[in-house]
Amino acid sequence: MYRKTYVSVNVDNIANNVKNIIEKYNDYKYYIGVVKGNAYGHGPYLAKYLVENGINYLAVSSLDEAIEIRKYVDTPILCLEPIELEYINQILENNITITISSIDYLHELLKLNVKGLKVHLKLNTGMNRLGIDEIFEVEEVYNTLINNKDIELEGIYTHFSTTGIQDKIYDYQLEKFRKLTSTIDLTKIKIVHLGRSSILELHPKIEEANGVRIGLIMYGIGQTFRTYKGFKGYLRKLKHNYIVNKYDISPTYESNDIKLLPGFSLKTNIMELHKIKKGQAVGYGGSFKASKDSYIAVCPVGYADGLSLDYKCSKVSINNNLYNIVGIVNMGMITVEVDENVRLGDEVTIIGDNINIKELSSLVHLTPYVVMASINTKLPRYYIKNGKIDKKID
Repeated sequence: MYRKTYVSVNVDNIANNVKNIIEKYNDYKYYIGVVKGNAYGHGPYLAKYLVENGINYLAVSSLDEAIEIRKYVDTPILCLEPIELEYINQILENNITITISSIDYLHELLKLNVKGLKVHLKLNTGMNRLGIDEIFEVEEVYNTLINNKDIELEGIYTHFSTTGIQDKIYDYQLEKFRKLTSTIDLTKIKIVHLGRSSILELHPKIEEANGVRIGLIMYGIGQTFRTYKGFKGYLRKLKHNYIVNKYDISPTYESNDIKLLPGFSLKTNIMELHKIKKGQAVGYGGSFKASKDSYIAVCPVGYADGLSLDYKCSKVSINNNLYNIVGIVNMGMITVEVDENVRLGDEVTIIGDNINIKELSSLVHLTPYVVMASINTKLPRYYIKNGKIDKKID
């Protein structure tokens, strides 16, 4: 690393999140940790810590991700998106579980006469993205594979498109799943996983499910539950209850006591300091003009590292004090208005510590998923355990 810009991952926070999730939602057999998108920006090495703390299956988007994760764990890995079958040898060599999301894909797979392959069947219950949505096709896949000695139908799953708090879509999708599986014996399929993080927190356990996919909650970011404080809150409560009753929406939880802490931080340092006078402009287009004599800190991080241009509205943390990013976010630099207490070389936190990732995400018009996963994969990842660097991945 030739500049002091890096991602820091607090392994202890992530480990405690996983333990707390499993302790609270203890009626599942399979806890499927979703590590797609470079493990939501945390880096693939994080998989090792997840498995050490109770995750017993992993899920990724692509074969590339699966092979990268396989370097660090022997745990089963499910690829949630269909993989081109020309790569079947790599799938088998790396012991990757694949998704069957169409009947045509199954037919092509059978032509290869593969042995020792595990598959999960993806059902389209309303997301209308991937998956089989006809009963007869579900039945065909099931009957073709359930007693197949060479290909194991290990799992079946779907994906809910909404949280189902104020809409009927969750209920419709669950009903569709039950309809699609009404002619097969789900008890003969090892893993049934339907929920994701928000479904886990907001809904009672789905009876058929013995597995759950956990993503954002694992990384320390839980649901923002409804609050009904004051008169406006009272009105929101009335409106919510009206919608729930009108559309006969199934009950959802309004709070929980699970303890979660983010583990993701993006850090850099001050590579140059300038004293500027009142009225002087900073950066392209002179978009920022100093309202008083002050100092400008230049930091080696920018949109090439994954910061959106809207970060110009956010703050950074230096020595536990907050300072404004000013001017336009550059490709490899940002400028920060600071004071005389800041020194050349001081560490700067862009995300993490007292820069709350939920608040930051809202400020830059993104979701926490995008904020973390957008950070350049080439930046070093430092895995911090018990306050010390446990592993560094360049």
